[in-house]
Amino acid sequence: MSLLYDLIFLVFALAYLPVYLFKGKFHRGFVRRFGHVPKNINLDRPIWIHAVSVGEVMAVRGLIKELRLLYPFKNFVISTVTPTGNKIARSVASNSDFVTYLPLDLSFITQKVINRIKPGVFIIVETEIWPNLITSLYKSGIPVAILNARISDASFKGYSAVKYLLKPILGKIDIFCAQSKGDSFKLNALGVIPGKVEVTGNMKFDQAPKLSGDARSYRDKLALGEREMLLVAGSTHPGEEEILLNVYRRLLSLFPSLRLLLAPRHPERADEVKNLIERFGFNSHKVSLLNLKTPHKDAVFILDTVGELVLFYAAADIVFVGGSLVKKGGHNILEPAFLSKPVIFGPYMFNFRDIAQEFLGYRAAIQVFNQEDLIVSIKELLDDSLKAQELVKGAQRAIFNNRGATKRNIALIRKFIV
Repeated sequence: MSLLYDLIFLVFALAYLPVYLFKGKFHRGFVRRFGHVPKNINLDRPIWIHAVSVGEVMAVRGLIKELRLLYPFKNFVISTVTPTGNKIARSVASNSDFVTYLPLDLSFITQKVINRIKPGVFIIVETEIWPNLITSLYKSGIPVAILNARISDASFKGYSAVKYLLKPILGKIDIFCAQSKGDSFKLNALGVIPGKVEVTGNMKFDQAPKLSGDARSYRDKLALGEREMLLVAGSTHPGEEEILLNVYRRLLSLFPSLRLLLAPRHPERADEVKNLIERFGFNSHKVSLLNLKTPHKDAVFILDTVGELVLFYAAADIVFVGGSLVKKGGHNILEPAFLSKPVIFGPYMFNFRDIAQEFLGYRAAIQVFNQEDLIVSIKELLDDSLKAQELVKGAQRAIFNNRGATKRNIALIRKFIV
């Protein structure tokens, strides 16, 4: 079976190579994806944690902290498939004894890396299924746990199509700590036996963002006056910025002190967003180039840097979380909620359905379905500070009542740590 997976992976890798080259994905340390591990590394059956995204690395902050208290003499390895661009994520990773990139999922490479690192346990954050890596770990007698397990609708559809190939791989995983009952059901439907799945909740509820700066200084960076209000639209996608600019133009006639910051999900789109802003007749200002004492009243800011969104959330008066007005599935609403900001999101939250439903149940956020809804909702929050405060209080209740997944996960995986 490994030969089949090797062939599939090689075909995919060769097909994707031009895209990788075009996007400049070959970064320092990329050689480790081919199984290179420094010869002077000296680890004693470490706890190896694999987290793909910046958000996942940040979600395991508490997990690493708790495990270090329980196992003070253990080594820790963190791996990812992309560089951790966020300052906080880099700080989390730096608390480990070895930081690397996940090896390419070819059997001879994965086995080489496992033989070199010799982990005591391998922990996957959320649900990354790497067939050859999991098989190599299984053959080496190394337990595998998936924490914060989540199966999106799109992933479930894709996995179901290759269930006959996937089921043997899932059978090699020792435990799945699922975020929700829905995720547990999907895992069982894919062939995971019920006894291997526990619903423990979402660790992201346990991790309040740590600010590396002062929110006031970030308002000063935008030269905002005391009476000016800031609307931050975070993690926006193509199609959303146009809607938000239409909304802003309408609101500006009613609230001339309102300012807008657009934070595209992919900062490399900054020039595209800049051109769009200027077509709307506004002045555009990239945050990385700001040198303003008094911005023009028609200024729209563009966050074109990595790792600062949470700080601008902290500086905001109202937050709209993107990827939700277009069919991208939404993004994390917990960060602005932790920072006591009233949160708005659109109809497409299928990647964060459980969190979104939880917040709506607590009246902790506002869901809008179109441009007019968004105008009405922002206007209500600007007109009625008590409504904004009620949203914030609801969010605090939702967060408090959903904490504890990290400790529940640790209680379940301790039996696999030797």
